[in-house]
Amino acid sequence: MIAHVSGVVADKREGEVVVDVNGVGYRVHVSQNCLAAMPARGEKVLLRTYTHVREDALDLYGFLGEEEEAVFRELIAVKAVGPRAAQNILSGIEARELAAAVAGGDLARLTKVPGIGKKTAERLVVELKEKLVALARSASPRAGSERGPLLEQLEQALLGLGYRPPQAAQAVEAVADRSAGRPLDELLREALKLLRG
Repeated sequence: MIAHVSGVVADKREGEVVVDVNGVGYRVHVSQNCLAAMPARGEKVLLRTYTHVREDALDLYGFLGEEEEAVFRELIAVKAVGPRAAQNILSGIEARELAAAVAGGDLARLTKVPGIGKKTAERLVVELKEKLVALARSASPRAGSERGPLLEQLEQALLGLGYRPPQAAQAVEAVADRSAGRPLDELLREALKLLRG
């Protein structure tokens, strides 16, 4: 398994890059989003990679970020979605946005992505919804490093009470600004009040 490729961008073309690693050129398949963010020719790059071995080929799929790689690996675990199809899907939608659409069961958004029909969208939601919740939560513009252990506990409490992941995440974000120095039970009461309207 080749975990990553670090070298100089030797060539860039539709759906792939060639990375020169000490005189050896590695052809790496990449999504359009990854290609757009790739450094210029002659510049250094580090690509995380997934190695796909077939009878007649050994293919490398590359990612600039951990999130895209994580979503790619989840996609190829879904029946009838191979590495090439997963890469095509990630060319049509950002990894975080895909995770948010899957976690929220947004079939309308998913079917707008080239390569995802109605049946595939339904399969993605059924098989990946729970797996992509954490990434979907980080897709929220206010999520990220400011979320501490208290807010994580609050979200887990809401999930434990039967609220769906998108509902729980939304309630947590709504009370996040007022969470400093407050106990969990007080924040939980406020979040429940918001959820119940």
